[in-house]
Formats: sequence, structure tokens, C-alpha cells
Amino acid sequence: MRNAFAEELTALASEDERIVLLSGDIGNRMFNDYKSRFLGRFLNCGVAEANMMSMAAGMALCGLRPITYTIASFATIRCLEQIRIDICYHNLPVTIVGVGGGLCYAANGATHHACEDIASLRILPNMTVICPGDAWEVRLALRAAIKHKGPVYIRLGKKGEPVVHEQVPDFAIGKGIIVREGSEVCLFSTGNILPLAIQASEELGKKGISAQVVSLHTVKPIDENLLSEAFSEFSIVVTVEEHSLFGGLGGSVAEWLADHPHQKAGLVRIGTDDKFLHEAGGQDYARLCFGLTPETIAEKTWRAYQASVSSDVT
Repeated sequence: MRNAFAEELTALASEDERIVLLSGDIGNRMFNDYKSRFLGRFLNCGVAEANMMSMAAGMALCGLRPITYTIASFATIRCLEQIRIDICYHNLPVTIVGVGGGLCYAANGATHHACEDIASLRILPNMTVICPGDAWEVRLALRAAIKHKGPVYIRLGKKGEPVVHEQVPDFAIGKGIIVREGSEVCLFSTGNILPLAIQASEELGKKGISAQVVSLHTVKPIDENLLSEAFSEFSIVVTVEEHSLFGGLGGSVAEWLADHPHQKAGLVRIGTDDKFLHEAGGQDYARLCFGLTPETIAEKTWRAYQASVSSDVT
């Protein structure tokens, strides 16, 4: 995802002279090509993320299209006030890119985990929140963000995420992408956990359950039409995210469900528990601690589906 972002950013910068990149003192090598071509449009803001957001706001007021880039936990929680007042209040076209969303930086400890970023930013007026599922979605999300008239948060994985889409998908802000068709349960995934959702659908297939997988890359605005279709057609709808169960994709879907009751499908939310992870280990280990594995996702979905079928029979 990171490499796709850097490549697409460089291509976009050659097309649009308004684009300026502000970095929170990371990713410098990754942007070597960008800097060699657009050195005057790259600013290393150091470990001063709040100041970086205010700088970006000022640039946007001057007609530029600033993009900020740093670790997701520092790009959001550390400078929430500046994002809220300097960027969102003025509805400025600033693209905030947070790298290493969720548990990508698990080995660095809880300071670097970003399991509250979606919740924190999606409640801000004028903010759009996009969590691409693979490199193709990263490229398309960045292009869409540059064209968007207001602030956008793009949440990236760290590195090595597999490409899910076999060809360039149709991408639009606020519109989910059906990655795999199914007829009995629907898995809504957001962000770089999408490959695990696909693997979970394969595990469900072994149990004889047909599972649809959707990349719900935009958490705000949520794809209400797709939600309406899913809750009216499937027995179970499952949200899968590398984020807290509170306030992220699952929370957003639950809010929609509260406003649109009496649906056919029940909702199952899968994400990180309401706690800090005090154990050391890499991303895969952290996911295991929180039950974010294909097997666990499939098992929770299967149990909910069986319960649904049993209640229908009785």
C-alpha cells in the first residue's frame, strides 16, 4: 500500500502543480522519486504533527492541495484539535494520510496502534474517511481525494498487503465494492483486513455457507444503498475491521441499523476489543490476540448464521 501511494502521488503531482506533500519525518526514502522531481513541493515537518496540520490548512487556504503523511496514530489522535478547527471547520481540501492503521505497528506497542482513528475522525463535520483494501484502492482513493472539495482521511496499511482486485475496480467515494458474490451471509470489510475477510469467506464455503465479501472502503459517508440491500437479502451481515468495535465500521453500521430497524439480517461486529494490547509481537500475533484471523471470523459468522437459521425454524 505504501509503495502504491508514493507512486500514485508522484504521478498526480506531475498532473497537478497544486499538490504539496507534508511528511511527519517518515517515509523519506519512499518519496525519493517525488522529491527528485518536485523538491520544492515536499516539506519534512518533523515530529510536530499538530503543526503540520495547521500548515496544511494554511496551504489549502492559499489554493494548494496539501497531503499530509505520517503514522496513523500520530496523524489523528495527536492532532485532533487542529484537524477539527483548522481543517474541518473551514471545510478545506486537505488529504490526511495515516500509514500503519490498526495493528500494523504492533511491535512498537500501544503508542503506535491506531484502533481509534476511524471513530475519532468520522464524527468530525465535513470529514470523509476512506480505508482502502488493497493497492488498487489506494491509488483510486488518492485520486478521488484530490478531486474532493473537503477534507479526507485515507487510512493505509504498512507494507506487503496482497492485491485483492484482479483488475482496476470501479471506485467512488461512498460506494462499496463487491469483491466476491454470495447468497447467505455478507462480510463488510474495511481497510487492509480485506484479504482476511476473503479467506474467512473461503472457510465458510467449506462449511457450505455462501458468503459475499464487500470492500466498504468508505466508512464516511457510508454506502446506505448497499447496507439496505444487504440487510434485506442476507441472513447475517458481518463487519470486519482492524479497529475498535466502538465507533468504526461496525459502529457506523449499527447506527444505520438503529435508524432502519426491522431488517431481515442480524448484525455481527468483529474488531478489536475495548482494551490496550500490552503483549509484544508483530501484526499477525496482535490479530490473533484480538481474534482477527480468518478462522475466528468464519467461526463467529457461522455461529451467528446457525443461530439465525434455528430461530427461523422455530
